[in-house]
Amino acid sequence: MSRSCELTGKAVQSGNNVSHANNKTRRRFLPNLCNVTLISDALGQSYRLRVSAHALRSVEHRGGLDAFLLKAKEGELSMRARLLKRQIAKKNVGETAAAA
Repeated sequence: MSRSCELTGKAVQSGNNVSHANNKTRRRFLPNLCNVTLISDALGQSYRLRVSAHALRSVEHRGGLDAFLLKAKEGELSMRARLLKRQIAKKNVGETAAAA
């Protein structure tokens, strides 16, 4: 499993450890990933995702998983999240057509 967030695409970065003597050695900056269960209101199901702490805050800020996914860019999302986004969009279109 790759070390990247399924919602924001935040992944491993590389850089340098710099000592007091200014020696540089390569290192990796790992994202703060958490295994969380998020609930989709539109689909009425819960989904286990591996997301960064930053993404979790963003999901809460935007008002839940559905709102976050509908506003997110396809390129940043994982394949599972893209599938969820399409299902949620399809469900929303069906509900608006039924209401009209």
